Amino acid sequence: MTDVTPLTDVPPSFAFLPGDADSPVILHVPHSARQIPADVRPGIVLDDAALERELDHITDSHTASIAEAAARAAGVVPWRFVNRLSRLVVDPERFPDEREEMLSAGMGAVYTRTTHKDVLRPDGFDAKPLVERYFRPYARAMTEAVAGRLAATGRAVIIDVHSYPSAPLPYELHGDGPRPEICLGTDSFHTPPALLDAAREAFAPCGETGLDSPFAGTYVPLEFFGKRAEVSALMVEIRRDTYMTEPGGAPHEGLSPLASALAALVDAVSG
Repeated sequence: MTDVTPLTDVPPSFAFLPGDADSPVILHVPHSARQIPADVRPGIVLDDAALERELDHITDSHTASIAEAAARAAGVVPWRFVNRLSRLVVDPERFPDEREEMLSAGMGAVYTRTTHKDVLRPDGFDAKPLVERYFRPYARAMTEAVAGRLAATGRAVIIDVHSYPSAPLPYELHGDGPRPEICLGTDSFHTPPALLDAAREAFAPCGETGLDSPFAGTYVPLEFFGKRAEVSALMVEIRRDTYMTEPGGAPHEGLSPLASALAALVDAVSG
């Protein structure tokens, strides 16, 4: 169900959960939540039932649980940066300007269209207040989190934990490619071969592992993007039918092996 919190009781929009002092790894979970603050809800034109359906499709459900279980199982506990709000508030992994490819689908930093290309927010909606209130503080905090790992360990490894539906949704710009059980999103500068090899080995028991399809790229704060090779990054996209009932249902027995595989990846890159 949608969590629409009262304006007087809005919790922090993200959490940075500490790991071991000598761990360079940050598990980043940007799209797992369904919570929408009460003062944000009026800007969304969907009725409650339609909003529930959209959250089922757009939310990377249970990825925070996968990351939490992996952190518990890892020999060297990673740090975790977890978005507590739905990506329908802001999407912290988009550019808030014309550089964003997903603007063509109405899915920049603040979405105006749904996964099925219906209207989410009206034409002329002013996204700036949401960007200032939620997007920029998130970006600053993630930048500080990475800087902290660099200062402590000399490097940072960002592992993005996502999921995607087994069948393409209309909003996807590259939905006609392969949809393996595990999609690894990479960046030519920030994804070294050793990190990619470790991910392939760790997730091999979970099924086919593909590269940059149906989703490509990684998340690195702009302060480091293309500048600091000590910041490495990988996006782990898990096909939802492997661990949950689609589109927005409960997890099943597939979640535990995925968490174990993620823990193995964390340990492989923590040494």
